[in-house]
This record gives sequence, C-alpha cells and structure tokens, in this order.
Amino acid sequence: MSAKLERLQESLRARLADKTYSLVCDRGEVTLEVASKDYLAAALILRDSAELGFEQLIDLCGVDYSSHATRSGSVPRFAAVAHLLSVSHNWRLRLRTFAQSDSFPVVDSVSTVWPSANWFEREAFDLYGLMFEGHPDLRRILTDYGFVGHPFRKDFPVSGYVEMRYDSEQGRVIYQPVSIEPREVTPRIVREGNYGQAGNV
Repeated sequence: MSAKLERLQESLRARLADKTYSLVCDRGEVTLEVASKDYLAAALILRDSAELGFEQLIDLCGVDYSSHATRSGSVPRFAAVAHLLSVSHNWRLRLRTFAQSDSFPVVDSVSTVWPSANWFEREAFDLYGLMFEGHPDLRRILTDYGFVGHPFRKDFPVSGYVEMRYDSEQGRVIYQPVSIEPREVTPRIVREGNYGQAGNV
C-alpha cells in the first residue's frame, strides 16, 4: 500500500473515531462503510475536514445485494455507495452505507453536503426504491411517473407489469397489462463431436 493511502486511512481513523464504521483498502482503493445513523455526519466530516478534503462527489448509486455471494440473512439488502474525490489531496474514497430495512430502505440524503448528489439520489430512488430522507425533490427521473415498481431490483420481472401504446380511437396513450408471454432464452451451442481434442483445435 502506498504512503498516501496509509496517510488517508490514518486521517479517516482519527476523524471518525466516535462513529460506527469499517475501513478496507483493497487493490489500491479505500472503502469506508458507515452505519446509516452516522452517514450524514460522516459525509460532513469528509467534506469539511482539512486533512481529508473530499470536495467533490463524483458518483452515487444504489446497490441491491439480494443475491450477492457474501450476503447472509443478517446483512441488509440495499446500500447507497458514493465515490468521492479530494482535488486538494489527489485521493479518492468509496463511501457506503446500508439501509436498515429491506422492505422500506431509507438513508439520509447527502445533497446538502454535495449538491451533485441531487440527481444521483433521484436515480437510485427511481431504479432501486432507495429513499433519501431530507432530499429536496425526490421523484422519478428515468421512468414514467405512473411506473409501478423499481426496475433494477433483482425481484422485478424482466418484462414489467404494464405496457403503453397510442390508441387512435381514444386519441391518447393508454396503459394496459403486458401482452407478451414470458420466456426464457437459452443459448444454443453447436460444436463438432471432436471439439477440443488434440489436433482439432
């Protein structure tokens, strides 16, 4: 590990001593995971502390860990993951927090800390159903306002629930139940009988 990353980790440990967190450095990337109750306070420390100086939020996304290999029944399903940049120190950090409830996932909004989080949090809400408490305008950003569900949840059907089409008799767009039959596409692999044997490669 580089001296710069060691310095970053030492600064994080010193500034977050009273918070519930875990710190992992893997493949030259530092990941800070904080409890949801400490998420907003940790974000303020990361931005305002001179020795950390994370002035920019590069990205924020929702993550669904429902079928992740490392997830056990006690680990929450939904997380918010933010990628931060310190221009003054030239280092990056991944900040993650898990929503405590799987049925109604809620974490604090960091849009007051980094205004660029506004649209990212709306996207995570729209696609994953992750609620951000304190967000000034949490509404759908990619799907239609009448859309039911959240398309990136791993339990959401691939074809959705409704489809829309223009009805020339009514002169407007109408919604109706999905008319296509669900099907599973299995790739067909065709190989010669002696494929892979010596001399036939």
